[in-house]
Amino acid sequence: MELADYLLHDEPFYRPVGNEVHLYEVAYAARMPVMLKGPTGVGKTRFIEHMAWRLKRPLVTVACHEDMTASDLVGRYLLDSAGTAWHDGPLAVAVRHGAICYLDEIVEARQDTTVVIHPLADDRRVLPIEKRNELVRAHPDFHLVISYNPGYQSVLKDLKESTKQRFGAIDFNYPAAEVEAEIVAHESGVDMAVAERLVRAGQRSRNLRGHGLEEGASTRMLIHAGRLIARGVSADEAFEMAVILPITDDPDIRSALREAVAALS
Repeated sequence: MELADYLLHDEPFYRPVGNEVHLYEVAYAARMPVMLKGPTGVGKTRFIEHMAWRLKRPLVTVACHEDMTASDLVGRYLLDSAGTAWHDGPLAVAVRHGAICYLDEIVEARQDTTVVIHPLADDRRVLPIEKRNELVRAHPDFHLVISYNPGYQSVLKDLKESTKQRFGAIDFNYPAAEVEAEIVAHESGVDMAVAERLVRAGQRSRNLRGHGLEEGASTRMLIHAGRLIARGVSADEAFEMAVILPITDDPDIRSALREAVAALS
């Protein structure tokens, strides 16, 4: 695996909304593991991409899921043309070579899988590879980052306290309206007036969280709607396709969202 493939050569656009850039830089300098907390689609992944570019470090991203095993992270023996050979998993690659390893939505992974990161997320900074009887000491530049959506937590799907307490945390939420409109306009190509209308519609959908919606429209969804509008789709149709239909199947909530968008015309 070529680590150079994980370097970001072009700056990912990220609009800071607080002191998160400085906080991450300090945490990275101290090699403190970091948890990015917040709802889906508010810029956690873009933030870590921006920071990897800013720090000129490779970024190894793992999309966590419930079927992921420790071997998916650490590595396994595989057959190849020369016989059986060991292949490092993405976490082991990052540990050996000093990349930032980003475990996206770690709460989706099984708890018996996530415990593999515990020795990396404290003063030991080691990765035990039991199948090879090997203890890999983390490269000095290695940094561990996870993302976590508290809105999804439940008795069956949450992080262990022993995991949470190994991390410093940076909170992410929906930006202020003027900042979010700036982001939507930049990322989608629509003008500010259209971006502001999309953001107002998104805010109305967020008011329904807990009243029929698990999540309101994310900034990502508003950008998708803006991109449709920039390509000639009407604002109402774009919001319908990018926001209303994906987030709910309830006809009453769909109707309420359509009325909210129409009221902004």
